[in-house]
Amino acid sequence: MKKLLLSSIAFVFLLTSCGSKTKGELTGVQGKKWYPEKPYGMELIPRGSFIMGKSEEDQAKLLNAPTKTVTVRSFYMDDTEITNSEYRQFVEWVKDSIVRTKLAILADELGIGPEEGGIGDYAFKDADTTRASVYDKYMLDNYSGMGETGYEGRALSKDEELVWNTSDYPDEYYTEIMDSIYLSEEESYNGQRTIDVKKLKFKYNWMDIEAAARASTKGNKSRKEFIRTEEVEIYPDTTVWIRDFSYSYNEPMHNDYFWHDAYSEYPVVGITWQQAKAFCNWRTKYKNDDNKSRGKQFVNQFRLPTEAEWEYAARGGIEGGTYPWGGPYVISDTGCFMANFKPQRGDYAADAALYTVEAKSYEPNDFNMYNMAGNVSEWTNSSYDPSAYDYVSTMNPNGGDQSNTRKVIRGGSWKDVAYFLQVSTRDYEYADSARSYIGFRTVQDYMGEEDSTQ
Repeated sequence: MKKLLLSSIAFVFLLTSCGSKTKGELTGVQGKKWYPEKPYGMELIPRGSFIMGKSEEDQAKLLNAPTKTVTVRSFYMDDTEITNSEYRQFVEWVKDSIVRTKLAILADELGIGPEEGGIGDYAFKDADTTRASVYDKYMLDNYSGMGETGYEGRALSKDEELVWNTSDYPDEYYTEIMDSIYLSEEESYNGQRTIDVKKLKFKYNWMDIEAAARASTKGNKSRKEFIRTEEVEIYPDTTVWIRDFSYSYNEPMHNDYFWHDAYSEYPVVGITWQQAKAFCNWRTKYKNDDNKSRGKQFVNQFRLPTEAEWEYAARGGIEGGTYPWGGPYVISDTGCFMANFKPQRGDYAADAALYTVEAKSYEPNDFNMYNMAGNVSEWTNSSYDPSAYDYVSTMNPNGGDQSNTRKVIRGGSWKDVAYFLQVSTRDYEYADSARSYIGFRTVQDYMGEEDSTQ
């Protein structure tokens, strides 16, 4: 019997060897053809070196940006700040997911499946065992009950549209779930009930690669020790329009700025650094979920730019420029202001804008980046240290100290004087702070040109 088994193995090995397409040559693993896509709404910033820091006069005498020649790799960057409309897509996705999860859990607890209709239409995908894949059944059998809630890993059903009109709710169980995500009657006024935005939380995991790499030489540690879990309330703080300015009437901006269609193309504000990071994680997941459904490879993560990447993109390839447009002046040769800021003491509207303007306003720089000066200041991934330029690397520099809660913001805003619009000016805000003048844009690492001949 043993001889027969060995003969069978030898015969199979012979067959696989004879059928080899490589003819025994070293050809590498034959993976899928990969054709990179230019991310929607982004521009390619080509790799290069530049003099980072204040080559012009340091009027504020901060001495926190001495000149230093550095090199950055190629990356894609949003050509505008993230808009209210784009951030609302994130909020709507989170709201949709939370409602579907609540519906699926209640349906599971009640033992109601799709065949019974009503809330059963929103049961977990694996509830319909006739349509569940082998993988779904395996996960249900082996991992059900694990995790914080016991429902982690179970796929939501998105075949049925959510019903928001109260007169069309399918049953009492559906009504119970929908009622739970709104503010109570006591907190409502004028007959309008609104979503309790504090319940809109996005939970995600990320791998602290830097900590893992530095710990790799200090003994064997489990991978899970470097997996971080974040849960973030993602709705913008609209009260910033009032809290940022004492003795000032800004209630209309508080009431309308984020949700009204009139402001859809304006930059989102009231976003903390943590919320901006959560948005980046969601955007990566959103794109990769779609790629997975179409059998395509995953894309690189979207993330906040490093301070060096931001300054390099803002300069637009102009080595010694004071502003993104290159020149030392904020007024063009036709007498027009080049950005949205506070040109004169108390006169916010001298540049034809009182608050923010649409994200795609004024002329872009030579990298086709809009509003790299003014409109809103922008979060970067880098932590703020006045002496950072003295010790950061000259290759892809980044002061990314996790324990430092002061995060670099760049570009100046609608309420700032011209000094803060300079491409080399550094400023900071605390990571948990939200302001009416701070927004963000995202970047993605570059991996190659798209093959237009395919």
